[in-house]
Amino acid sequence: MNTLSFFISSLIIVLIPGTGVIYTISTGITKGKKASIFAALGCTAGIIPHLCLSITLSSLILQMSSRVYNIVKIAGALYLLYLGIGMIVSKSKLNLKNSQGDLKALANVRQGILINLLNPKLTIFFFSFLPQYISSSNKNYISQCLMLGLSFMLLTLIVFIGYGILAGSVKKLIEKSPYITNILQKCFGLIFVFFAIQLGFSLN
Repeated sequence: MNTLSFFISSLIIVLIPGTGVIYTISTGITKGKKASIFAALGCTAGIIPHLCLSITLSSLILQMSSRVYNIVKIAGALYLLYLGIGMIVSKSKLNLKNSQGDLKALANVRQGILINLLNPKLTIFFFSFLPQYISSSNKNYISQCLMLGLSFMLLTLIVFIGYGILAGSVKKLIEKSPYITNILQKCFGLIFVFFAIQLGFSLN
C-alpha cells in the first residue's frame, strides 16, 4: 500500500472545489469562521455512509441496483437545486451577524451532512479509489479500507476548515456592503444550481 501516493492523491481530490467546498466557503463568508467549522464537520460526517456502503458492497451490486442509485442521485440534485434557487430568488439580505449560536451550528452541520449524504458520486468514488491502494487479496482488506477512508475524511475536514477560515477572514470586509453580499448569495446559488444540473444529467 503506497501511503504517500494515497495522501497526495487524496489532497488533490479534496482541494478541488465541489459542493462541500462551496457550501463551507459560503458559510464562512456569510456566517463567519465558527459556522464554517460546523459546516465542514457536517460535510465530513456526510461521507461516512458512502464510505461504509463502498466497503460493504461491490461494484457489481451497485450496477444491479442502478435504480436505487438514480433515486439517490435525483434526491441530491433536487436538494442542491432547492438550495441554489432559494439563494438566487431570496429577497432577504444575507445575515452576516452571529445569532442563536447553538441552533445555527446544528443547522450548519445538518445541511453539510445532507449535501454530501445525497451525493451518490461519493460511493462511486470510494469504490474506484480505495481498491487502487489495497489488494483485494489482502486479509485485512476491510480494516485497511476503513483506515484509508477515515484518513481521507480527516484530510477533508482539515482542508474544509482551512477553506472556511480563509473565507471567514474576509467576512468583515464585505459585511458592510449589502450589494456585495447580495451578489455573493446569487453566485453561490448559481453554483449549486450548476452542480444540480450536472448531477441530473449524469443519470444512467
